[in-house]
Amino acid sequence: VGAMAAPPRSFSAAEVRARCAQGSCVVRCRRRLYDLSAFVRLHPGGEQLLRRRAGTDVSAALDGPPHRHSANARRWLEQYYLGELRDDDEEEEEEEEEEEEGSRQSCPKTEKPTDAAAPPARRLDPRCKTVDVDKDLVDWRKPLLWQVGYLGEKYDEWVHQPVDRPIRLFHSDFLESLSKTAWYVVFLVWTPVVLYLSWVSYTSLAQGNTRLFSSFTTEYSIPVHKYYFPFIFLLGMFLWSLLEYLIHRFVFHMKPPASNYYLITLHFLLHGQHHKSPFDSSRLVFPPVPASLVIGFFYGVLQLLLPEVLGLSVFVGGLCGYVVYDMMHYYLHYGSPKKGTYLYGLKAYHVKHHFEHQKSGFGISTRFWDRPFRTLIPEEETFEKED
Repeated sequence: VGAMAAPPRSFSAAEVRARCAQGSCVVRCRRRLYDLSAFVRLHPGGEQLLRRRAGTDVSAALDGPPHRHSANARRWLEQYYLGELRDDDEEEEEEEEEEEEGSRQSCPKTEKPTDAAAPPARRLDPRCKTVDVDKDLVDWRKPLLWQVGYLGEKYDEWVHQPVDRPIRLFHSDFLESLSKTAWYVVFLVWTPVVLYLSWVSYTSLAQGNTRLFSSFTTEYSIPVHKYYFPFIFLLGMFLWSLLEYLIHRFVFHMKPPASNYYLITLHFLLHGQHHKSPFDSSRLVFPPVPASLVIGFFYGVLQLLLPEVLGLSVFVGGLCGYVVYDMMHYYLHYGSPKKGTYLYGLKAYHVKHHFEHQKSGFGISTRFWDRPFRTLIPEEETFEKED
């Protein structure tokens, strides 16, 4: 028979205030305490919003307005569980005056403990149950890549229940290193390539030998002047934004058949790992080695479809678009944009995609393509939707 779980640690209101005064961001949901210090910069509402709530009851805020938090957000909160707030006659009286009806829906009402040193176990709201990594469907002590294929029909639900912990994919340290990269590596590797190919494209166009439709007719072929290069470059960036959307929606968010071990494994390698651990900082951008294979493929396609220099000019614009996309993706997870800015709205939009709307909101660097493809996340849906 296993040992009984230790009772949750308890804190007085004075201890909570002392922790907040030292810089910790401790909040409570009725009697349950959470230390969000490690999460404040990642919160889509911004660090200051959480800092202002330090030491207070966030029960009503979980149900909104302005935003009703999803089941995944509540589950995510439980990963920062700290302990229980000790009962005190004065504090109890104040709490009863401050509580609102919404707090009863966000977190369960609990009995008053008879022993403050060892409060009884409290029944947790089913929406708040955390992913217990020690009793999970996979063994987190081993590489996950070769385990997920066995989850079958449970995979889709499991992969969309995010956790705040790093993922290991491979047994081999070498392969593992190729699957991870720091955000600045993408900028350092590909920016010089973009600058060099831009110079090559421009100087090649300046020679005046590039013409459209020259392979079909010489009489009606159209010359491409060097002054067209900025517009061709921007066309490449625009085409990348469409490609970004299509890959994210139809490749990264394909639903692999429950009976196909290999497609489930491939899905987890390509994108499922990111949804399972959305704040694993080493897996937010595309590592250069596998990226170079994909980039080489698209370069070859453009060279087949367009005249050599024109294809290169479109390609370099697309490559620049990719670099911007990867930098933005990292920032949307780890940045703290100012409220009211474009990036602030985009960060909130992308976090909704991760935590509640996995079948919509596929635009990352822009929401533009979500509109014509009808996958835009409505602004207020998370608050208006029924539980």
